Amino acid sequence: MNAAIKPKLVLTGFMATGKSAVGRALAARLNRRFIDSDQEIVARAGKSIARIFAEDGEAAFRALEQEIIAELAASPEAAVIATGGGALVDDANYAALSRVGTLVCLVARPEVIARRVAASNVARPKLMQGEMALEERIAQLMEERKTAYARAEITVDTSDLPVGRVADRVLRRLQGKE
Repeated sequence: MNAAIKPKLVLTGFMATGKSAVGRALAARLNRRFIDSDQEIVARAGKSIARIFAEDGEAAFRALEQEIIAELAASPEAAVIATGGGALVDDANYAALSRVGTLVCLVARPEVIARRVAASNVARPKLMQGEMALEERIAQLMEERKTAYARAEITVDTSDLPVGRVADRVLRRLQGKE
């Protein structure tokens, strides 16, 4: 099946690789709705992801994430979906999304992610676990998730590219031109 005709374009990858920004750019270019699964989780829970982790635990967050992803995958609407950084580690999430969409993994070097995370005001619960330096924790999590990320059909490194160029590269790969 031609990847370009699947109803969903799913962006995955580690935090701060540009999934939301690139997703919005791709949705605009493809004239599709943009959906951020983390924003859907926050809306459903009525609290931030950091609060979900702190008050309910990671298992509760992952259960809600799985529920939202199943709903997004089941919807007939063509869309660009940005997932949370750990979403594809779950086999049910991977199965649901890969059935209906082309999976695109955005990657970046650990030092670039550390710089982006440090510049944002977003609480990142998975980075707070353990007692190691930020870049070291990022590298550890990336290593743990690399098998899940490798399942994507397209991978684009966002380390040195602005959002528009990343979107261009994703579209060219979808069209088989790169």
